[in-house]
Amino acid sequence: MLQSFAHYGCHFLLPLAIALLFYKSNWKMAYLIMLAAFVIDLDHLLATPVFDSNRCSIGFHPLHSSFAITFYIFLLVPKKSRLIALGLVIHILSDLVDCSFM
Repeated sequence: MLQSFAHYGCHFLLPLAIALLFYKSNWKMAYLIMLAAFVIDLDHLLATPVFDSNRCSIGFHPLHSSFAITFYIFLLVPKKSRLIALGLVIHILSDLVDCSFM
């Protein structure tokens, strides 16, 4: 229960807090853009089984690899890619929280 709350809380509440704090005038759009980072979970479809509650996503799935994570961090630098990069980095941090419970 605590694991699910921490994982999904980070996935949904952390982007909301960042949108409200740093993108006050356009927080809804900022929040939706950051949530769009969930698209990186499509790489779970490449795994067999697709979902394994005892598997850490970080380092297992291609879009959760150290190479991809490094790319997401570099995407934080340009202003045009910052919101999606924030969503991607928050997504990875949320998955790390999930992995820490394993």
